[in-house]
Amino acid sequence: MSRRRWLVLLLSFAATIGVTAYILSKGLSRPGPHPSLPWWAHLAALTIVCLEIATRSVKIHWSAAALRIPLRFGTSLRVCLAGDFAASITPARSGAEPARFFVLAKDGVAPAPSVLILFAELLLETWSLAALCIVFLFVFHDAGRVLGLMTGMIGGYAVLVLSAGVVGYALARTHAKGPPPSWALAVGLHAGRWRAVQRALRSLRLNVLALRHAAIGPAVAAFIASLVHVGLRLAVLPVIALALDPNLPLASLVLWPLVLLYGGAVAPAPGGGGAIEFGFQ
Repeated sequence: MSRRRWLVLLLSFAATIGVTAYILSKGLSRPGPHPSLPWWAHLAALTIVCLEIATRSVKIHWSAAALRIPLRFGTSLRVCLAGDFAASITPARSGAEPARFFVLAKDGVAPAPSVLILFAELLLETWSLAALCIVFLFVFHDAGRVLGLMTGMIGGYAVLVLSAGVVGYALARTHAKGPPPSWALAVGLHAGRWRAVQRALRSLRLNVLALRHAAIGPAVAAFIASLVHVGLRLAVLPVIALALDPNLPLASLVLWPLVLLYGGAVAPAPGGGGAIEFGFQ
């Protein structure tokens, strides 16, 4: 990266650390007893976070393998970390997918295969959420209204992911040839830029058609990794909260984060920029 990008990166980390230190200092300065976590809870939460990142990287790696797109595991790991970092500093996590696409492009992956890999990851995550929700409906059958919210959230998330795929495929079928349409000209896509878009759309259409011949073994491995990664993401809050108070209800600690974390993807802006934090409070 250039020096300017390294400077922005360092300033972002410095700002994050500074804000965290300020919040902690304000909290510790208040009179009265302060909650404290045992050492094993810190270690367990940190281990879960590392395993979640690793399994998500495995999911991306095997998703690419199922589509017969060469992708190194190191690149998959950088895709995860870049997406998480960009999501944490942009409103409503809007910078996650552009950051992942940028990392794939830097590794030499063409635009159409990059879009297909990212879409496959989202599709696997949707199926994983649906499978886990079926399990939770039986395990936490007496959890109350959060079960209805969970079902609606999964439906909205699935509609969002599938709609993105349908729109992309429709554009690839209808606008792969010919002059730029009026809406493309309105957003500044003149003839030269539109030809580049058309090349990407034609490549995307070929890659989408290749989904019919995806390798079954890597696809199953990616789905299992997706199940594990979603489960690990939902395990962080129960580990921390139950270490503070073992009497807290497990269903609320699992289901509400599921609704809030993934509901932010279908909630209107600011989404993760305020509504999700308010919901957790």
